Amino acid sequence: MLGTIAAIWGFGGICLLFGSAIYRLGPMALDMPMQGFGWYHWAALALSLVFMGFAEGYRGFQQNFSPRAAARIRYLSNNVTLTRLLLAPLFCMGFFHATRRRKIVSYCLTGGIILLVVLVRQLDQPWRGIIDAGVVVGLGWGILSLMAFTVKAFTHPGFNHPPETP
Repeated sequence: MLGTIAAIWGFGGICLLFGSAIYRLGPMALDMPMQGFGWYHWAALALSLVFMGFAEGYRGFQQNFSPRAAARIRYLSNNVTLTRLLLAPLFCMGFFHATRRRKIVSYCLTGGIILLVVLVRQLDQPWRGIIDAGVVVGLGWGILSLMAFTVKAFTHPGFNHPPETP
Protein backbone atom coordinates (compact mmCIF):
# COMPACT_ATOMS: atom_id res chain seq x y z
CA MET A 1 0.00 0.00 0.00
CA LEU A 2 2.71 2.53 0.98
CA GLY A 3 4.77 1.44 -2.02
CA THR A 4 1.88 2.25 -4.35
CA ILE A 5 1.36 5.64 -2.72
CA ALA A 6 5.09 6.41 -2.96
CA ALA A 7 5.19 5.39 -6.64
CA ILE A 8 2.14 7.52 -7.48
CA TRP A 9 3.60 10.49 -5.57
CA GLY A 10 6.98 10.06 -7.30
CA PHE A 11 5.44 9.90 -10.76
CA GLY A 12 2.86 12.60 -10.06
CA GLY A 13 5.40 14.93 -8.49
CA ILE A 14 7.67 14.77 -11.52
CA CYS A 15 4.72 15.37 -13.85
CA LEU A 16 3.60 18.32 -11.69
CA LEU A 17 7.10 19.82 -11.82
CA PHE A 18 7.37 19.54 -15.60
CA GLY A 19 3.72 20.51 -16.09
CA SER A 20 4.25 23.61 -13.96
CA ALA A 21 7.17 24.63 -16.17
CA ILE A 22 5.05 24.12 -19.29
CA TYR A 23 2.23 26.15 -17.70
CA ARG A 24 4.61 29.03 -16.92
CA LEU A 25 6.57 28.96 -20.20
CA GLY A 26 3.68 28.31 -22.58
CA PRO A 27 2.23 31.83 -22.28
CA MET A 28 5.69 33.33 -22.85
CA ALA A 29 6.03 31.31 -26.03
CA LEU A 30 2.54 32.28 -27.18
CA ASP A 31 3.14 35.92 -26.22
CA MET A 32 5.96 36.44 -28.70
CA PRO A 33 4.96 39.12 -31.19
CA MET A 34 4.81 37.46 -34.60
CA GLN A 35 4.02 40.65 -36.50
CA GLY A 36 7.24 41.79 -38.04
CA PHE A 37 8.85 38.35 -37.76
CA GLY A 38 11.76 38.22 -40.18
CA TRP A 39 12.96 35.07 -41.89
CA TYR A 40 15.66 34.76 -39.21
CA HIS A 41 12.99 34.73 -36.46
CA TRP A 42 11.13 31.91 -38.24
CA ALA A 43 14.41 30.04 -38.78
CA ALA A 44 15.31 30.47 -35.10
CA LEU A 45 11.86 29.24 -34.02
CA ALA A 46 12.09 26.18 -36.27
CA LEU A 47 15.62 25.49 -35.04
CA SER A 48 14.53 25.87 -31.40
CA LEU A 49 11.59 23.49 -31.84
CA VAL A 50 13.62 20.85 -33.69
CA PHE A 51 16.72 21.15 -31.50
CA MET A 52 14.86 21.08 -28.18
CA GLY A 53 12.57 18.32 -29.38
CA PHE A 54 15.59 16.22 -30.31
CA ALA A 55 18.11 17.20 -27.61
CA GLU A 56 15.78 17.64 -24.64
CA GLY A 57 12.80 15.50 -25.62
CA TYR A 58 14.34 12.54 -27.40
CA ARG A 59 17.94 12.39 -26.17
CA GLY A 60 17.46 13.83 -22.68
CA PHE A 61 14.10 12.43 -21.67
CA GLN A 62 13.22 9.47 -23.89
CA GLN A 63 16.67 7.90 -23.98
CA ASN A 64 17.94 8.79 -20.50
CA PHE A 65 15.74 10.37 -17.85
CA SER A 66 12.39 8.66 -18.45
CA PRO A 67 13.53 5.00 -18.48
CA ARG A 68 15.69 5.58 -15.39
CA ALA A 69 12.95 7.50 -13.54
CA ALA A 70 10.43 4.78 -14.41
CA ALA A 71 12.86 2.14 -13.08
CA ARG A 72 13.26 4.17 -9.89
CA ILE A 73 9.46 4.52 -9.58
CA ARG A 74 9.12 0.73 -9.83
CA TYR A 75 12.03 0.26 -7.38
CA LEU A 76 10.35 2.69 -4.98
CA SER A 77 7.08 0.75 -5.09
CA ASN A 78 8.91 -2.32 -3.74
CA ASN A 79 11.45 -0.57 -1.46
CA VAL A 80 9.60 2.24 0.29
CA THR A 81 10.94 4.00 3.39
CA LEU A 82 9.51 7.04 5.14
CA THR A 83 12.13 9.35 3.59
CA ARG A 84 11.61 7.92 0.11
CA LEU A 85 7.84 8.20 0.52
CA LEU A 86 7.96 11.84 1.59
CA LEU A 87 10.56 12.84 -1.02
CA ALA A 88 9.45 10.43 -3.75
CA PRO A 89 9.78 12.85 -6.71
CA LEU A 90 13.34 13.73 -5.66
CA PHE A 91 14.14 10.04 -5.17
CA CYS A 92 12.76 9.19 -8.61
CA MET A 93 14.86 11.95 -10.19
CA GLY A 94 18.02 10.52 -8.63
CA PHE A 95 18.84 13.16 -6.02
CA PHE A 96 19.39 10.64 -3.23
CA HIS A 97 19.83 6.88 -2.70
CA ALA A 98 21.52 6.77 -6.08
CA THR A 99 24.97 5.89 -7.32
CA ARG A 100 27.58 8.59 -6.79
CA ARG A 101 27.73 9.27 -10.51
CA ARG A 102 23.93 9.60 -10.79
CA LYS A 103 23.78 12.10 -7.90
CA ILE A 104 26.60 14.19 -9.40
CA VAL A 105 24.89 14.24 -12.81
CA SER A 106 21.48 15.06 -11.28
CA TYR A 107 22.80 17.97 -9.21
CA CYS A 108 25.01 19.37 -12.00
CA LEU A 109 22.21 19.12 -14.56
CA THR A 110 19.81 20.89 -12.19
CA GLY A 111 22.35 23.65 -11.58
CA GLY A 112 22.89 24.07 -15.31
CA ILE A 113 19.16 24.27 -15.96
CA ILE A 114 18.76 26.93 -13.24
CA LEU A 115 21.59 28.95 -14.81
CA LEU A 116 20.00 28.70 -18.27
CA VAL A 117 16.62 29.77 -16.87
CA VAL A 118 18.22 32.86 -15.31
CA LEU A 119 19.99 33.72 -18.57
CA VAL A 120 16.96 33.17 -20.83
CA ARG A 121 14.83 35.38 -18.56
CA GLN A 122 17.12 38.27 -19.51
CA LEU A 123 16.20 37.99 -23.19
CA ASP A 124 13.62 40.23 -24.81
CA GLN A 125 10.74 38.97 -26.92
CA PRO A 126 10.63 37.38 -29.46
CA TRP A 127 13.88 35.60 -28.55
CA ARG A 128 12.67 34.48 -25.13
CA GLY A 129 9.45 33.14 -26.65
CA ILE A 130 11.39 31.31 -29.35
CA ILE A 131 13.51 29.51 -26.75
CA ASP A 132 10.54 28.91 -24.44
CA ALA A 133 8.59 27.31 -27.31
CA GLY A 134 11.40 24.79 -27.78
CA VAL A 135 11.54 24.08 -24.05
CA VAL A 136 7.78 23.47 -23.96
CA VAL A 137 8.14 20.93 -26.78
CA GLY A 138 10.98 19.17 -24.94
CA LEU A 139 9.14 19.09 -21.60
CA GLY A 140 5.94 17.88 -23.24
CA TRP A 141 7.89 15.08 -24.88
CA GLY A 142 9.44 14.35 -21.48
CA ILE A 143 6.08 13.95 -19.73
CA LEU A 144 4.75 11.69 -22.48
CA SER A 145 7.87 9.51 -22.48
CA LEU A 146 7.82 9.27 -18.67
CA MET A 147 4.19 8.10 -18.84
CA ALA A 148 5.02 5.50 -21.48
CA PHE A 149 8.09 4.16 -19.66
CA THR A 150 6.29 4.06 -16.31
CA VAL A 151 3.46 2.00 -17.79
CA LYS A 152 6.06 -0.25 -19.41
CA ALA A 153 8.00 -0.62 -16.13
CA PHE A 154 4.92 -1.98 -14.35
CA THR A 155 3.40 -4.03 -17.17
CA HIS A 156 6.26 -5.53 -19.19
CA PRO A 157 8.42 -8.18 -17.52
CA GLY A 158 11.20 -7.42 -20.02
CA PHE A 159 11.66 -3.87 -18.71
CA ASN A 160 15.29 -3.96 -17.60
CA HIS A 161 16.44 -0.36 -17.16
CA PRO A 162 18.56 0.00 -14.02
CA PRO A 163 17.31 2.29 -11.23
CA GLU A 164 20.95 3.26 -10.49
CA THR A 165 20.67 2.65 -6.78
CA PRO A 166 23.71 1.78 -4.64
